[in-house]
Amino acid sequence: MKDRLVTLIGGGGFLGRYVAQELLRAGARVRIVQRRPRNAWFLKPLGGLGQTQFIAGDVTRPETIARAVQGSDAVVNLVGILKGDFDAVHVRGSRNVAEAARHAGAEALVHVSAIGADPDSPAAYGRSKAGGEQAVRAAFPGATILRPSLLFGREDRFVNRFAGMIASLPVVPVLRGTTHFQPAWVVDAAEALVAVLRDAQAHAGRTYELGGPDVIAMAELQRWIAREIGRDPVFLDVPDPIGALIAMFGGVPGAPITGDQWRMLGRDNVVAPGAQGFAALGVTPVPLGSVAPGWLVRFRRHGRFGTMSETA
Repeated sequence: MKDRLVTLIGGGGFLGRYVAQELLRAGARVRIVQRRPRNAWFLKPLGGLGQTQFIAGDVTRPETIARAVQGSDAVVNLVGILKGDFDAVHVRGSRNVAEAARHAGAEALVHVSAIGADPDSPAAYGRSKAGGEQAVRAAFPGATILRPSLLFGREDRFVNRFAGMIASLPVVPVLRGTTHFQPAWVVDAAEALVAVLRDAQAHAGRTYELGGPDVIAMAELQRWIAREIGRDPVFLDVPDPIGALIAMFGGVPGAPITGDQWRMLGRDNVVAPGAQGFAALGVTPVPLGSVAPGWLVRFRRHGRFGTMSETA
């Protein structure tokens, strides 16, 4: 990887920042593409002089992406949204990145999709992720596609969101508590992505599903978080008809879930049987319980000075 130029579209995001760190440690030159580059400037101190570049780009504006990827040895598309115009970002935006990478002569393209990408998904999110994969394959047939499950880490908006709710509410509603997830540590996902770039030819045209070592139900996950932060709220399992009604108001600011997210929760988010994943990329995934307690301490009553025996 030394001195190769890798362009990260959305490199200042949650997964992108860890990919950037792995690449910088490997000696690569890293170009971070963001709509607002200043939002990624926190990465500057992590690289040597001239090792990092920052440039403005928006996947919905193909001319900006075409400029951003010029001279790249490899391009990585990390852009994704949880609400908004899915087709503009996940489908047309992914096509823009793939076409720009091809025209720029990039040797490799890694496209980050998601477990749940399915043209027959009941959710627009899942359908758009599948459409994005198809668009990428058409424009850059040798692209490698990574489908992570939910990613956890210090800055995540999944485990931390639940921890915040559990720490502040006496009664915590649980929506679709029987839906299963296979959460993966963001550091493991970053290592897997860089492993692809180290031998792009070997992984060209392949799809990998990245799920952690544990499969856990939504209700079980929330109760585990409560134990870790020393809280004991009442967990209220919300019946599906009521959950669907709540999701109808997902467009209201502060709503706990959108209608599309509700539909996504109707399916388990786990690695498909027979799919290649972390093992094929030489990465041994770390379980949630091994790393999450290190940052969840801030949700205890007295922060890191709190004890595991505290209860509400």
